[in-house]
Amino acid sequence: MSRFSRKPRLLLLPLLCRFCCFCCLLLLQACHSGGVAVTVPDPVAGRTPLPRDVVDKQLIVQQYIAVARASYADAALAAQVLDQAVNVLLDTPTDATLQAARAAWRAARIPYMQTEVFRFGNHNVVDEWESRVNAWPLDEGLIDYVSPGYVAPDYGTQADDNAFYTANVIANPLLDIGGISVDASRITPQFLAETLHQIGGVAANVATGYHAIEFLLWGQNLHGARPYTDYSLTACSNGHCERRRDYLRAATDLLVDDLEEMVQNWQGGGAAVQDLLSKGEDGALATILTGMGSLAYGELAGTGLRLGLLRHDPENAQDGFSNTTHWSHFYDALGIDNVYRGQYRRIDGEALSGPSLEMLVQSLDPALYVEMRARLESIELAMRALVEQGEAGNTYAVLIQGDNAAGAALINRAVTALMEATQSIEKIIDRLALQDVRIEGSSSLPPRS
Repeated sequence: MSRFSRKPRLLLLPLLCRFCCFCCLLLLQACHSGGVAVTVPDPVAGRTPLPRDVVDKQLIVQQYIAVARASYADAALAAQVLDQAVNVLLDTPTDATLQAARAAWRAARIPYMQTEVFRFGNHNVVDEWESRVNAWPLDEGLIDYVSPGYVAPDYGTQADDNAFYTANVIANPLLDIGGISVDASRITPQFLAETLHQIGGVAANVATGYHAIEFLLWGQNLHGARPYTDYSLTACSNGHCERRRDYLRAATDLLVDDLEEMVQNWQGGGAAVQDLLSKGEDGALATILTGMGSLAYGELAGTGLRLGLLRHDPENAQDGFSNTTHWSHFYDALGIDNVYRGQYRRIDGEALSGPSLEMLVQSLDPALYVEMRARLESIELAMRALVEQGEAGNTYAVLIQGDNAAGAALINRAVTALMEATQSIEKIIDRLALQDVRIEGSSSLPPRS
């Protein structure tokens, strides 16, 4: 069956029964108020005491699968709530319904970012799929109107490597660019996924996923924000509101479908589970540690944090349209913690816990256990500091400005914590005598030995 065929949504859990619990998460990332104290979730509270005997490796792998399954199920559930909020916005475009859709998008990022740790080691199933839902940065001019001169002085006038960077599909139902003809008369999930996404083989032509939806809800990160009238049929602003509505509806429907596909991949007998178990116990542990180390070092410390600081470029802010990059980094780091400790707190408050790498390390090498625990706590403190600054108005884009020495210090503190944790992860790999583990690097960081 085509993934675009209309089908009943997966009944991950009764949506209405869990909605009230989920609304608590909306409060975490709702409105940004300068100077307001932030309550950051504590991943340490209520942890299961560690046994002193050696933990069975097979049980660790099974718990990793359980955490992945629950994490993706929550991400799909949160995307369903976002989809409903978008439908309400389109049914009744007002400032209130636009703000509610934005809050639902922010909340949807909470469980999803905790799944990033499953991306790197599980290359065949997860990493190749990930570009559908979380690709960034994007040339937003592919999708809708942009303000020339915002990204760079020549934005909107030239781009040697991307003929589609100002195609504005919403405004142009027929395109003939760079020798490629595109019939965009109907904006559907299938058109976005199979024709527009990464068109011309250019990774920045992001047409689907969280960041395309983010751009459609916020607009460019200018002094103002996208008005709700961009979705009004009676008071349309900036033109082409019917097609903009079609794009937003198609993108959110597609996000739900893609996430539900990944939920199925982590069910018993699913592609991700089969691929992981085929590697054997040690191979599976290598996959787990590859995901932890690659997310900590190459992705989060390198691409997510250090690269933007070196370039002083706000385009390196992953959630730059919504100015919530600090939250994405926090939950990325929490995902590392979840996998190492075999624990995950679901969006309704249910806590999963079980056999973990942490338990295994404690039983084999108590000193290394203490070291890794300290590394994770350092990351947590550094990420909390970034969140507190971001919620006070000092977002990632502000912190990386060339004259912001205090911002650079905060970011470098997080980068150092992540790099040191990676060193400890490599010690764990050596202690377990795991083979062929390749942790991803970054050109913005020193090469690892």
